[in-house]
Amino acid sequence: MISRRGFVGAGTALLAARAFAEEWKAPERNEVKGGFDEEAADLKTAEPWQPYSDRKVRVGIAGEGFCSFGSAFGYQNHPNAEVVAVTDLDPERCRLLQERTKAPKTYPSCEEMIRHAAEDKLEAVYIATDAPSHVSLAIMALDHGLHVVSAVPAFFGREQLEYVPKLIDAVKRSGKVYQMNETTAFRQSCYEMRRLYEAGAMGEVVYAEGEYFHCSNLESGLGVGSYKGWRDGVPPMYYPTHPTGFYTCVTRKRFTEVTCIGKPSLVKCYRDGNRYDNPFGSEFALMKMETGGCARMLVSYDMPCVNGERGRVWGQRGGYDDASMSFLGDPAAAKAVDYRRHGLPQGMPAGSHGGSHGYLTDDFLRAILDPKHRHVVDEKVAVDSTICGVYAHLSALRGGETLKIPAAS
Repeated sequence: MISRRGFVGAGTALLAARAFAEEWKAPERNEVKGGFDEEAADLKTAEPWQPYSDRKVRVGIAGEGFCSFGSAFGYQNHPNAEVVAVTDLDPERCRLLQERTKAPKTYPSCEEMIRHAAEDKLEAVYIATDAPSHVSLAIMALDHGLHVVSAVPAFFGREQLEYVPKLIDAVKRSGKVYQMNETTAFRQSCYEMRRLYEAGAMGEVVYAEGEYFHCSNLESGLGVGSYKGWRDGVPPMYYPTHPTGFYTCVTRKRFTEVTCIGKPSLVKCYRDGNRYDNPFGSEFALMKMETGGCARMLVSYDMPCVNGERGRVWGQRGGYDDASMSFLGDPAAAKAVDYRRHGLPQGMPAGSHGGSHGYLTDDFLRAILDPKHRHVVDEKVAVDSTICGVYAHLSALRGGETLKIPAAS
């Protein structure tokens, strides 16, 4: 016979389950916003922003797209940037990008903008185009003597593995700054993890977790448009950097082996076939760190979700949990670490994806203008964050076979 306490507990659980179900009936709960709803108002900043140069970097931006990535990272608001040219393959989106950035010039394609870089005196290009075009455009821009910042991922899928050494070589050959805009790097939690790790408060990392839940609809898939439908049926681990960044952007180290399980999906674009011959809407990977630790990384495109991008890192001396935003370890070691970051210029918002946009832009510009500054997501971190996902998908296709992950260089 159920006790009164058990009855009350069961009733409470039932009410909670019903409330959760009702919450998920609301259409806005399943609206895909791609992280842009994650504004951060509680970033721990130290002193107001201090100028590090009086020069403006002349920037070209490629791609406003379905998600407005081109204008969302605030180059038009930064005192050390001048947006002189923009482009988008869609004329309407190109006009919108020009309107938002106040750029005096437009081009019909990123390739055209890069070819005319000398006459426009362009110094840097922000590539916010479709994922399959990132790496080829980045290499082209580097070969034209431009600094490059690219949206994620650094390259796209096993078909582009051959570009990895070409990208690394192009960066070395050009001597220019390359950055991948991995937003995880400047989430407050990841920033604090990195500060703790760099100060030695964590010790060597033993275990890490990263999660990226991107809510989707059974019929329309991800619910986010994409150029020529590149997102339709995409292998989840082809877009791995939001979770893997919780390790790579903390330690600057890589993964060496991976085993991955893929779950066939009910979502239409996975169930009915796609260009990738990919049935998986969710992929769950176990990755070995180069220092011998272990990481659980997952990307899911076919489950309802809340708090879709988060992670945790544990070291031999202590760990950090994104959910609690707290360090679990030696209090004295933690107290000695200053978690605060420098402020951003007046009128430059931290932006979405946990307040990371403005800091990524500032990190890139600072790296160009200050040779002593080491930006977070350089070419090595970018490739190490991406390549492990490609091999994770290959592992999933082979039933979870353990695969070696090659080094970036």
